[in-house]
Amino acid sequence: MAKAIKQIRRIEVTEEEKRANDLREIEDALLENKDALLETLQVVGGMKERGILSLLNGLFGEGDRVLKVLVDLLNQPENTAALKNMLLLVGTMGNINVKELEPLLLKINSGIENVAEHGEDTKKTGYLDLLRTLKDPEVNRSLTILITFLKGMGKDTDNEGQLKD
Repeated sequence: MAKAIKQIRRIEVTEEEKRANDLREIEDALLENKDALLETLQVVGGMKERGILSLLNGLFGEGDRVLKVLVDLLNQPENTAALKNMLLLVGTMGNINVKELEPLLLKINSGIENVAEHGEDTKKTGYLDLLRTLKDPEVNRSLTILITFLKGMGKDTDNEGQLKD
């Protein structure tokens, strides 16, 4: 019959074996992420060539002074107003329905192209010319869009999503 085990001896890993295992693990991780590491090294190399790493080292080395300068700049009334306006603009942009805006932007681009092509005309437009152009379907469609837009701008928006001060 087998004897009962009374003592358990742990296999002790020497410092040298532990180091070899750690190096093997690091080596495996490097090989698995080779492409990402090479791209990261290219980015860091580009940052070094352009002096960005030196700038960052300086910023971190003088962090307290840099932070004080930034806080002093942000504390000026015009900069505070600019930040507030930027936040308001970003908040408002979140309310814009881009899918509905896209067709209008395409029409604006088309109008800009048309002006670029024919903008150098020195011919003056008279009252009769204006009345004749109202019969043009493209002009009529544009005026209808413009009038619809102006009606929408004239709506009462006092109750719609205002950002608080």
